[in-house]
Amino acid sequence: MSTQSVEAVADTARAREILEQHGIRPTSQRMKMAQILLTAPRHMTAEQILAALRETEGRVSKATVYNTLNLFVAQGLAREIHADPERCVYDSTMAPHHHFQNLDTGEMIDIRPEDLSFARLPELPAGTEIESVDVVIRVRRKA
Repeated sequence: MSTQSVEAVADTARAREILEQHGIRPTSQRMKMAQILLTAPRHMTAEQILAALRETEGRVSKATVYNTLNLFVAQGLAREIHADPERCVYDSTMAPHHHFQNLDTGEMIDIRPEDLSFARLPELPAGTEIESVDVVIRVRRKA
């Protein structure tokens, strides 16, 4: 068996395991999406996932991709990063972390929480508590 075949079998097994651990029925399309997004740390838009699916699966509906992404987010398998008003990126790393967003390429790059610190946070509105802090630092190539 080729190295690529061994990796594909391992990704398939890992995808099934991830879905089953989170109570998600592993349909063929969910399995493919899990292989694309969840088997390694990745940042992808729904359009990128759709394009990757269509390379191997042929006809896949955009609604299926969005419905499955919503399921993955609801089950704690991915998180949405609203990179800008036009684009949402899905991140497969669920541990707390922040991001650089390269405005030239669209690439999202992880920042470890310990690499960022805050001197203080604003006073919270009455009756609330912090759920999380997500920082996106937008960068571009120097002129």
